[in-house]
Parts: sequence; structure tokens; C-alpha cells
Amino acid sequence: MPVVSAPYEINADDVFVDLQPVFDVPLYLKCEGFNAAGSIKVKAALEMVLAAEHNGTLTRGSVLVESSSGNLGIALSMIAAHRGYGFLCVTDSRCNRASRRLMESFGARVHVVTRPHEQRGLLGARIDYVRRLCAEDPRYVWLNQYANPNNWLAHYKRTAPAVAAQFPDLDVLFVGTGTSGTLMGCARYFRERERPVTVVAVDSVGSVTFGGPALPRLIPGLGAGVRPQLLDRSLVDDVVMVPERDTLDSCHAMARRGFLFGGSTGTVVSGAVRWLAGRPGGERLTAVALSPDQGERYLDSVYDPEWVEANFGAPPTLGRPVAGDPMEEPATSA
Repeated sequence: MPVVSAPYEINADDVFVDLQPVFDVPLYLKCEGFNAAGSIKVKAALEMVLAAEHNGTLTRGSVLVESSSGNLGIALSMIAAHRGYGFLCVTDSRCNRASRRLMESFGARVHVVTRPHEQRGLLGARIDYVRRLCAEDPRYVWLNQYANPNNWLAHYKRTAPAVAAQFPDLDVLFVGTGTSGTLMGCARYFRERERPVTVVAVDSVGSVTFGGPALPRLIPGLGAGVRPQLLDRSLVDDVVMVPERDTLDSCHAMARRGFLFGGSTGTVVSGAVRWLAGRPGGERLTAVALSPDQGERYLDSVYDPEWVEANFGAPPTLGRPVAGDPMEEPATSA
């Protein structure tokens, strides 16, 4: 077992789950939540912080500030605590309570924006707040995950090569889209390889990233109210838009088999299952989807029956056998 000196050195980058028994489609899920920050965002967070230190933007006495719906804020809270920086996360009401408390446990401050920008929604309001803060106080350093090339570079250097090493015969990769950093890093990596790989972006209905109308979204993680600056649409082969109800159904289907994943994972898996189910019959593909995080931070939302019913109607039958479930006992006659 390795001995680590920094929390971000705790990482399992080679865990894959076979989802064929759950959804009856050939799909492997790369689990990115087995690290000290609990999500894939630790890769981009560390890459951006190290680059800012290297170019002199981040120095002793600096205070990091970033707009985040949760996971990047948690990763930066952990890294800032270890490397001796202050950190302020600017989030909004969709950020769940568990994520806010976790950031505060690392010593970070959390500012919650409650009033959306008229055209650019809550994300636009968050970014405006960060810009005002940096203009008023030079101590604040905004890494700007939405435009920072080190965001996608982290996944070009680490995430995509890890997938390629495990699946050299990969046919299709499904990637959720938020800032589009993970998507762009993976797409650029596989575009440079001789063997063609189809890269499919998965996004939430209500996100404007791929040109759809802005609609209310309740599950944090994927989607955006402002088109990501990092996005290069020409690198994406296909796009699947997923309603949040389908996200919930996928999360609960995996939980019934003992896999508790976050809302972003549910969206990516739902999109991947739909895309694969629509392929010609008999076509055999090696398909991988990226799972950004685990499900513990969603216990008060995605996995809370009252929250689900209040926002989406009757919740899935979490914890109960479903038709065809091997754990379901056969009916017996009296």
C-alpha cells in the first residue's frame, strides 16, 4: 500500500463497473469518485492550482475563489487546506447541504447566490459575483474553471489515458458535460489516436450548452446556464440530452444493485443506455461511461423519497425488488 503525504495522492484510477447486469446493454462505468475529494473534479482542481503556482498567479497570502455547484468546490477546499490558501466557494441553492458542510469542514467559506441573472441564470449570477470580488480585492485569485485550459488538460493527461489503457479496443466513450473540461480533454486525446473512438456528450435537459433552451434544473453537476467557453463542438461526435427524471431512475436502478452513484453519474448512464439501445441489433461495441462521483452527497435529494416526490412525483422503488430482480422471492401459494 502506498504512503501519501497529500490528500490528493489518495486515488484509485482503475476501477470499472460492468453495468450489463443492471441495464442489459454492454456498458462499463469508470468510477472517478474513489479519491479523498470524492469526485473527478480533483484532477482539474489540482492541475489548475499547480499551474497558477507555477506562473506566479497564486502566491503566499492568496485566497482562491471559484464558482462551483459542489464537487469542484470540495476538491479546491481540500487542496487549499493542504497547500495553505484560503478558499471561497461561490455556489447557489442547488448545491446540497452535505457539500456545503464538507467545504466548510476544510476551512473554506461558502457564499450562496439565490437570485439568478435575468439572461444567464444562477451560473451567470455566480460568475458576476466572483468578478466583482476579484476587482475589489487583489488577494482573490479566480482559477476560472469555465475558461482555464488546465481544466481539460487534466483529463487529456490522466482520465483518457486510463480508459485507453484498460480498453485498447474502445469504440465509444460517454462523457457528462458541465464546464466541458472532462469532455474536451478526452475528446482531444482520442482524436489523436489512430483507432477511431466515438465521443458522445451527455447533458441535462434545460442546459444551454448545446443550444437548447434554458429550463429549471434541480440536480447539480452537469448542465450550464451559460455556454462553456472551453467547448469545441467539432470535437464531439454526438449529444444526448437527458431529462432529470431519467437521471433519478438510473441512479435508483444502480442503487438496487448496490451501486450508489451521484446525480451526474445517473445522467451519463441514462444517456449512454439510451444511445446504445438505439444501435442496430447485433452490433457489438466496447463502451465506457465516466462516473464523476459517488452518491453519498445526494442522500438529501436524489435518494430522498420526499424530495423526489415533491419535485418529480412518485419516486422509484428504491430498496424494493423489481421485476426480474434475482433477489425477488417467487410467490408461494397458501
